Amino acid sequence: MMNEKRTPERQISPQPSSGDKKLDGLLRPQSLAEFTGQERLKANLSILLEAARGRHEPLDHVLFHGPPGLGKTTLAQIVANEMQVNIRNTAGPAIERAGDLAAILTNLRAGDILFIDEVHRLGRAVEEILYPAMEDFVLDIIVGKGPGAKNVRLKLPRFTVIGATTRLALLTAPLRARFGAAYRMDFYEQTAIETIVIRGARIIDVPVEPAGASEIARRARGTPRVGLRLLRRVRDYAQVRAGGRITREVAVAALDLLEIDDLGLDDLDRRVLLSIIEKFGGGPVGLDTIGASISEESDTIMDVVEPYLLQLGFLERTARGRVATPHAYQHLGITLPKQQEEQFPAQPSLFDPPMNDGQE
Repeated sequence: MMNEKRTPERQISPQPSSGDKKLDGLLRPQSLAEFTGQERLKANLSILLEAARGRHEPLDHVLFHGPPGLGKTTLAQIVANEMQVNIRNTAGPAIERAGDLAAILTNLRAGDILFIDEVHRLGRAVEEILYPAMEDFVLDIIVGKGPGAKNVRLKLPRFTVIGATTRLALLTAPLRARFGAAYRMDFYEQTAIETIVIRGARIIDVPVEPAGASEIARRARGTPRVGLRLLRRVRDYAQVRAGGRITREVAVAALDLLEIDDLGLDDLDRRVLLSIIEKFGGGPVGLDTIGASISEESDTIMDVVEPYLLQLGFLERTARGRVATPHAYQHLGITLPKQQEEQFPAQPSLFDPPMNDGQE
């Protein structure tokens, strides 16, 4: 499929790539204290962990949801480390049959964690097996066929399911209700990404100046995975053309060469915006139409491109489709048509300096 081919090639894609997987174990923090950002989530999660340890009980089932690349898998590993238990990793699409899940559940020990990535993609038959396992810690299996078939109930040790999803709306209500704690992960502040980039540079042994780390963080789209990937690409550029040290000038030159602008937009982002503006008069226009106009899958646009453009205020969702905002026109250097000016009342721009209220 087209989105499977194109998305991993983007340096600012939040989806994991083969290069990420090679360094994941090295760069991932191992404790909650080392985890940077998501302060409110960390505060709530630390209370949950401390309470479970104090009662000497397995942790309640936990759900992490939010855009890709923000650390849901990392947090699951941290929870296992903090609870000092084993973790079994799997993914929704990998559990095709109820028997696959039954095999996993029967191999869990008391207190173990079962981490299910993309939990919203579990099949209905698999979910039906998971419900009693999560709620009553039992496994119902059918032995035999026809009139002689018997229902056998197996007891399971108390364990914890940690689910991760980028599409909370696709999670069925009964499954969502089985999770005792649900935490949303938001895009990171630039200062948090800077800290992550500096830590990553120290681990992979590349000298980076604070201004260089700041420039990488500014273009990382609020996503740690993107920031660390850009760090590796800037490291390569610095090694070949700048003596190995990452300064602001080196970071700017490397990221400009990758066609990633100062807000973290790449060629695909710009093509989406230009399609809406130039081909469809600024919108409204549907996702399928946008995808067809630039030869991209609409799912790729919705899952990978749109969240960041919405965060920047470059797009608006309406009942009739997507609309480009004045901020998008300004960033692309395109004059806003009069009909668009009437649609969008005057509002502060992302690029305007703060207003002086007369106080020094």
